[in-house]
Amino acid sequence: MLQQVHGHSSGSDAQSRASLRGDLQDFLGGEAPLHQLEDLTKVNPVTLETVLRCLQARYMADIFYTNAGCTLVALNPFKPIPELYTPELMQEYHVAPQPQTLKPHIFTVGEQTYRNVKSLIEPVNQSIVVSGESGAGKTWTSRCLMKFYAVVAASPTSWESHRISERIEQRILNSNPVMEAFGNACTLRNNNSSRFGKFIQLQLNRAQQMTGAAVQTYLLEKTRVTCQASSERNFHIFYQICKGATKDERLQWHLPEDATFSWLPNSQRTLEEDCFEVTREAMLHLGIDTPTQNNIFKVLAGLLHLGNIQFATSEDEAQPCQLMNDAKFSVRTSAWLLQLPEDMLVKTLQIRTIRAGRQQQVFQKPCSQAECDTRRDCLAKVVYAQLFDWLVSVINSSIYVDCDSWTTFIGLLDVYGFESFPDNSLEQLCINYANEKLQQHFVSQYLKAQQEEYAVEGLEWSFVKYQDNQTCLDLIEGSPISICSLINEECRLNRPSSAAQLQTRIESALAGRPCLGPNKLSREPSFVVVHFAGPVRYHTAGLVEKNKDPVPPELTGLLQQSQDPLLMMLFPDNPKEKTQEEPSGQSRAPALTVMSKFKASLEQLLQVLHSTTPHYIRCIKPNSQGQPQTFLQEEVLNQLEACGLVETIHISAAGFPIRVSHQSFVERYELLRRLRPHTSSGLHGLYPSKGPFEQPLCAKEATLPAVLRDILYTLPASIGTVATPGDPAEATPAPLYCGRTKVFMTDSMLELLERGRARVLEQCARCIQCGWRRHQHRKQERQRRAAVLIQAAFRAWLTRKHLRRLHTAATIIKRAWLKWRIRMAFLASKELDGMEERPESQAPSPLSSLLPPAQTRLLGAIIRLWPLGLVLANSAVGVQGFQRKQVVYACLQLPSGSPNIQTLQQDQAGITSIRALPQGSIKFHCRKSPLRYADICPEPSTDSVTGFNQILLERHRPIHV
Repeated sequence: MLQQVHGHSSGSDAQSRASLRGDLQDFLGGEAPLHQLEDLTKVNPVTLETVLRCLQARYMADIFYTNAGCTLVALNPFKPIPELYTPELMQEYHVAPQPQTLKPHIFTVGEQTYRNVKSLIEPVNQSIVVSGESGAGKTWTSRCLMKFYAVVAASPTSWESHRISERIEQRILNSNPVMEAFGNACTLRNNNSSRFGKFIQLQLNRAQQMTGAAVQTYLLEKTRVTCQASSERNFHIFYQICKGATKDERLQWHLPEDATFSWLPNSQRTLEEDCFEVTREAMLHLGIDTPTQNNIFKVLAGLLHLGNIQFATSEDEAQPCQLMNDAKFSVRTSAWLLQLPEDMLVKTLQIRTIRAGRQQQVFQKPCSQAECDTRRDCLAKVVYAQLFDWLVSVINSSIYVDCDSWTTFIGLLDVYGFESFPDNSLEQLCINYANEKLQQHFVSQYLKAQQEEYAVEGLEWSFVKYQDNQTCLDLIEGSPISICSLINEECRLNRPSSAAQLQTRIESALAGRPCLGPNKLSREPSFVVVHFAGPVRYHTAGLVEKNKDPVPPELTGLLQQSQDPLLMMLFPDNPKEKTQEEPSGQSRAPALTVMSKFKASLEQLLQVLHSTTPHYIRCIKPNSQGQPQTFLQEEVLNQLEACGLVETIHISAAGFPIRVSHQSFVERYELLRRLRPHTSSGLHGLYPSKGPFEQPLCAKEATLPAVLRDILYTLPASIGTVATPGDPAEATPAPLYCGRTKVFMTDSMLELLERGRARVLEQCARCIQCGWRRHQHRKQERQRRAAVLIQAAFRAWLTRKHLRRLHTAATIIKRAWLKWRIRMAFLASKELDGMEERPESQAPSPLSSLLPPAQTRLLGAIIRLWPLGLVLANSAVGVQGFQRKQVVYACLQLPSGSPNIQTLQQDQAGITSIRALPQGSIKFHCRKSPLRYADICPEPSTDSVTGFNQILLERHRPIHV
């Protein structure tokens, strides 16, 4: 802000101050731009202005989800973004080790609740409260969460379980379009506004698989069937059957295209929700067959025609009001569609029955025009309310399972948002009362209870001022006098109620209440209630009659006379049942009013919420026109202030969002003692807030702090220090604090503990795996050795067998070879020796018998003398060679004992080898040796002549003979 110095200001000072402010903002906000801050607790400073600018920057960057401590803020984009809700993205958040590290999303909240159920940390059951104004996107958020749970909680192993899970998943998803068609309508602020509250309980078995579900509804706005504000519409289902029915169905239900109905305003508008085929297909999946669907739509068409019945004012009060001229066709058509007697229908609407006196005398009184219209509207409302309740029971029966089949549940609460219209009545009072109760639940759960728990545990805490709405709840439901008690008392009085009188009673009895606003400018009887989201003016006209919600017994009797199968089931003819207005003897039990029943059901819902771990999603509407990329700061600012978001950010950022009892902490993190170092250099000073306990403890509880210290000593010293109780210097909260009965920690500390626990579990798993692998390795080694021994023995046996065969074969071959060799050598030696020793007469030639004697002798001489010529012709040393002389002697058959032989032994030359090949040319007298075995002797003797074809005479020089 620009300040003046001595009444003047300079441009340079302005620039310097602007620069200083920019530097300070950069220092507080850090280097990250506002649209990159995924948690509003990191905004510095935490004010409405900075939070608003952060949300606006993220919204303009198409980032619609932002964390706010323990709450998720969801901005309505007012445009379809299919890539933000794909099944692939659901799986990405489901399989992520830490979904909190991903971008903020409703899938993060869904996965956190699912993992809390799997961890079995008390309280195991989870609940998600989706709150916000009408049109902020609560219905869409609940629908996406149901799709997410249907995807991640449907992973069975058996085929039968898979089939059951798919059936439950499909029916849970199909319940959405049916309930939105029959329970949602177009209002001034939202085209698909839920006109009822619902709590969906998704039931999981021990394996965290979805086995069933249950739906509970709260306060259907059935008056919308007969009365719609300006620019608003009736329930979607009426427009669906009028726009989506075929020609045959239009003829069957008497819905011509040019027909107009007084209870069907703004029918020319076409919305995305006017999809008749989607509703019919969803009903078919829920088990509602086509004939039953046609019966339902025929009854709805009958209600539309019932709304066109108009009565004229009767001049004589003793005579009933007559029908308008154009209403007779509507009466006839409505009676035919509802299967009611036409005369009885008209008479019931025109005349009411009164029972009076102890004798219960029956009187019939004609109704005025207003009373006829009221009875007509009451007939339509009671039929539609019963039909809606029957649809809910059909949905529950299709997804219901026995209590033994599920152990935990995740609850989704989709309740109508805070409403403030120009004309507010009993419906808006109940809706805003429910939002006040939910806001109180949020305050008590995360703000008030958190601070009080810190004080009880001895934790130093600077208390944050928050907006408590208990005074407003005391005004609405407090005891002994409140708005509800005064309205219910008016209902019990046996006199006509006056709007002005009710206003006077409220203002006089509740005067001085801080949440009862001034009401001076209103011309109509009304009162003002200052809610947490702003003041709302409620008109008292018709408030008491709506709270009574009377159903005349003659209307119930009329519906019991119907021949329609659906109406006969909705209104059974049971004479034992007594209607609301029938007395019981001389005393009459107090009738339950709408507010009484709604309060009882709301209390039951809050008991369920208190028994679960709650999670909150705050839906914010950027603008009331439903335009994308339009962020109106004033409207968003009112919503932020109304929901107490800034106070939530303060406490979530400065406090300990995680609180675990000592016993649960030890049971979960006792295994961290395995990581304890040899020297205790960890977190010290983690003692109870006031020294020893005031009361003596048992042995198990007495050892609990020591176990906690052993666990905490394993944490690194860099985590931070713990504030010493009672020391104001250490007022800043540490990441972890050990209170009297609980351990308080931040998300970062929980992450460290879980990381250490995962590390220990990983070590244990590794030990188990190592032992198992060692066992498997040893087993495989023994098996391998046994296999090697078997293989070696088998191979040795095969080798020995093969060697025996080879040895046998070699022995046989060797024997045969030796025999043949010996035989051949013997035959060759015998042949040569025989020819040298035998006389010619003893070895006659085979040709001697064929030749003359002279030729026979000549041939014998040639045979004897041709080696002599060979020797003499190839001798290298002449006639002095010893071997040559031996050959000559042999050829001439001279005696070997001649004395001249002794002198021949001194010769050094002669025949050197008889086995070498011939050197040079040799002229043979015969081409082949006459000896039979001379050429094939395997190993002849080296000093004997065995064959002349192999004789080689070594020569030194050629000698010509």
